[in-house]
Amino acid sequence: MKVAVTGATGTIGLAVVRALADRGDQVVALTRDPGAAARRLPAGAEAVCWSAPKEEPAPPEALSGCDAAIHLLGESVAQRCTDGARREIRDSRVLGTRMLVDGLRAADPRPGVLLGGSASGYYGARGDEEVDESSPPGDDFLARVVVEWEAEARRAAELGLRVAMARTGVVLSSSGGALEKMLPPFKLGVGGPVAGGRQYVPWVDLDDVAGAVLFCLDRPDASGPINVCAPEPVTNRRLAQELGAVLGRPAVLPVPAFPLRLLYGDMASIVTAGVRAVPRRLQELGYAFRRPELRASLRAATGGD
Repeated sequence: MKVAVTGATGTIGLAVVRALADRGDQVVALTRDPGAAARRLPAGAEAVCWSAPKEEPAPPEALSGCDAAIHLLGESVAQRCTDGARREIRDSRVLGTRMLVDGLRAADPRPGVLLGGSASGYYGARGDEEVDESSPPGDDFLARVVVEWEAEARRAAELGLRVAMARTGVVLSSSGGALEKMLPPFKLGVGGPVAGGRQYVPWVDLDDVAGAVLFCLDRPDASGPINVCAPEPVTNRRLAQELGAVLGRPAVLPVPAFPLRLLYGDMASIVTAGVRAVPRRLQELGYAFRRPELRASLRAATGGD
């Protein structure tokens, strides 16, 4: 299979590209900096310049002849909340996806599949309510972004592509995302639950993100929104306890919500307000999780496995 990938050098993108290469697929990475990307990508992956993803269509010549496209571009949401940050978080996803679909329209022959990145932030804060792909969206900033993001990806269906959207949860990896930021205080023994710790975390192992993406590429009946998270979401308190146990450190010092809201504004909801998302569609399709247990995933992510 020949697969075009955007966001190929990010935490998720690199894991996906390596999984594709490991099984013998040909990868075409669309990137702003082909030279830098080539140094990070596996041998044999081709890096093609897409210099302005929010402003110009993806290069159709790079997409032509590919069997599938995986779109993983998006500005990090784990940053201080400013008007500029909000705009970049939204535009990098919404406009970037629009420009990719415009590039797909001009490709000949076109890929048959678009696997679009998405997020469990679609559901907003839902407390203890269990949500799956049939649940309605939330109404906070991040939920509205995801709704727009997915709407742009769905436009590819008008071109005849099968479209699936991976609503990814909190990815456990020491090289990026929430866990990377959690590790320093926990290693020092000053980690603990955030904002009371009762909120649910829809965690997922990085290997399962890559595994689920490839699984959805291969399954002709995998379309629409698909929650990419572990079968058993846990509370923030449980996550803190398990991480402390894996690192051999105490995990009892609480982190209040107030300073996080002062620093991150709306973005603080990523950790202060949870969602109990479950991977209903993945399970219906028969995906076998590689690390469905939290402690095993944390051990792998921190080098203990």
